[in-house]
Amino acid sequence: MSAAISQLDEIKTDTWSGGKSPFAVEYGKIMMWFFLLSDAFTFSAFLIYYGAQRFSKMTWPDPDEVFQSIPGIADGGYPLVFVGIMTFILIMSSVTMVLAVEAGHRRSKKEVAGWMVATIIGGLIFLGCQAAEWTHLHHEGYWWGRFPEFYTGIETVSALQFSNLFFTITGFHGFHVFTGVIVNIVILIMTMSGVFEKRGSYLMVEKVGLYWHFVDLVWVFVFTFFYLV
Repeated sequence: MSAAISQLDEIKTDTWSGGKSPFAVEYGKIMMWFFLLSDAFTFSAFLIYYGAQRFSKMTWPDPDEVFQSIPGIADGGYPLVFVGIMTFILIMSSVTMVLAVEAGHRRSKKEVAGWMVATIIGGLIFLGCQAAEWTHLHHEGYWWGRFPEFYTGIETVSALQFSNLFFTITGFHGFHVFTGVIVNIVILIMTMSGVFEKRGSYLMVEKVGLYWHFVDLVWVFVFTFFYLV
């Protein structure tokens, strides 16, 4: 019996022989993955519901007509230009986060702080752009339970569904960006205070980076559903 157990232990030991096991992950990092997975289900439910409403209605607001302004510059004639700028800014903030994580692997405190500042600025600019877009749309008559009266040929139910879902889903995503900015500021303070230098690891920067990349990826889907489809 003991010989069989010993042989079984040898088999278990030799089962993984491809280098570092993929299951050898730090606890906090794998918990972040679990959180992002659950959050992905929430966003998926929102977007699937939007898609179901969008394609079950005979009429639906045209994104090129709704999103044709550049707040503070032009009231129309520039479809999707402003949201394109917003998207570019958010994607670039994801690039700076990658650079912050890479600098963390090299334990370069100064570079990590610099790239974190750039990421935070990108997030704040995106939030500012979203606030400007919301303000402009509200001024034009869009809001929860409300749609501009000058649109014709669109069913009232379709118009209201569009307004409700747009502000709900983009607002939910904006809340995630805001949360990410706050967390990034906390991580920046910890970096500049030398907390990670003392720990000998910048793993926390990588964990926050996972969240930030998730927020950017979700925006790609939100952008596609609302502004392109």
